[in-house]
Amino acid sequence: MIEVRLHGRGGQGVWTAANLLAMTAIKEGKHAQSFPFFGPERMGAPVVAFARISEEPIRIHSMIYRPDVVGVLDPRLLGPIVREGLKERTVIVVDTREGPEAVRERLGLEPGFGEVWTLDATGMAMEVFGRAITNTAIVGAIAKATGVVKLDSLLEVVKERFRGKAAEMNVEIVRKAYEAVEKER
Repeated sequence: MIEVRLHGRGGQGVWTAANLLAMTAIKEGKHAQSFPFFGPERMGAPVVAFARISEEPIRIHSMIYRPDVVGVLDPRLLGPIVREGLKERTVIVVDTREGPEAVRERLGLEPGFGEVWTLDATGMAMEVFGRAITNTAIVGAIAKATGVVKLDSLLEVVKERFRGKAAEMNVEIVRKAYEAVEKER
């Protein structure tokens, strides 16, 4: 089972990102679940969402404390909350203009602990949407960094979830993010 934890802020589509991952896994014949966790429901408040993906039925129904994948939609959240529960092999995907090495340093991760990937999802979102909505970019980057879902399946789900121009723009940003995400050297 792959467990994904996403960190962002209210209004960034964190739960939508978790749902897109789960819906894509289901389209591929896997089992999945997604759910949010948030405090005060307001724009800008920190939000966490989760997704589980498995080849077998998922019998656990709790928050994810030891994620295999962490996605960060807002780099201002980098800190103890993101670092909490990381495993030696956790894949960390962050929206930032900084490189993976700088993120590793900001999180205080020792070399070889985890695998850090970065992309300027905010820049892409501003270019495509004119707003800093980074959720679909992060999902595209997670697809590339982990292979947990296939790009083609993800694009199909994005087209089903969004309509018209919104679907076209989200497909564009997923593709851009998939190509642009960088792994530390």
